[in-house]
Amino acid sequence: MGTKVNKKDKIKLSMVSLGPGDHELVTIKALKALKSCGAICIPTKSADNSFNRSITHKIISKLMDEFGFDKPILPIYSPMNFKHDDWQYQVDIIQKGIKEYGSVSFVTLGDSAIYSTVYYLLDIIKKQDKKLYKKSEVIAGITSFSYASSQMKKPLCLGDTAFKIVPLLDKEVPSTTVYMRPKIGMETDNIEENGKIYTFENLNMQGETMTKGKVKKVRKYMTLFIDFIKWK
Repeated sequence: MGTKVNKKDKIKLSMVSLGPGDHELVTIKALKALKSCGAICIPTKSADNSFNRSITHKIISKLMDEFGFDKPILPIYSPMNFKHDDWQYQVDIIQKGIKEYGSVSFVTLGDSAIYSTVYYLLDIIKKQDKKLYKKSEVIAGITSFSYASSQMKKPLCLGDTAFKIVPLLDKEVPSTTVYMRPKIGMETDNIEENGKIYTFENLNMQGETMTKGKVKKVRKYMTLFIDFIKWK
């Protein structure tokens, strides 16, 4: 049975993907979220909360100049330490921003699904503030590799080929797997499930469904399956 995301509650927190460094590659949905929120949280690697080297701040500044809007900017010191205390600090800033401004957009480069801080923060919010988690959204963006592909006019995958994202590490790592291009009527018994699998049909179109688990038989051409990694 298909499930849909609840859109009834007003969004309080938007995790906004900004794409690969060019403000013209920000999506319309992302721009609308930035224009409608109360404040924008921008991560910075500078301990003094400055934005001298911040690509994200440059993107936001260009968007505000070009599209004629202005928002309070909340700097969030974000060292790349991958420590829970750092993520907790960022969540605290987000929550303070929501209390003061009503709603907040947290911005990230590229697409939030690919090696982003966004889901570390959402995991903490889900545990500590379920109401805020329910009133949050993640806005997808253009990835660096999809943009790179477009610049070379070369496909990442075409016909009966596959596409892999491989982290350059000296160890084997678990993988999320996306299964695409099924044929209508195809049985799904041969699709492996190593993590948590979901079925997506007609995304952003009439008849859209998002189902936990595998449908037994493919019903629609625009169907994909994602076997998500089991996070610790």
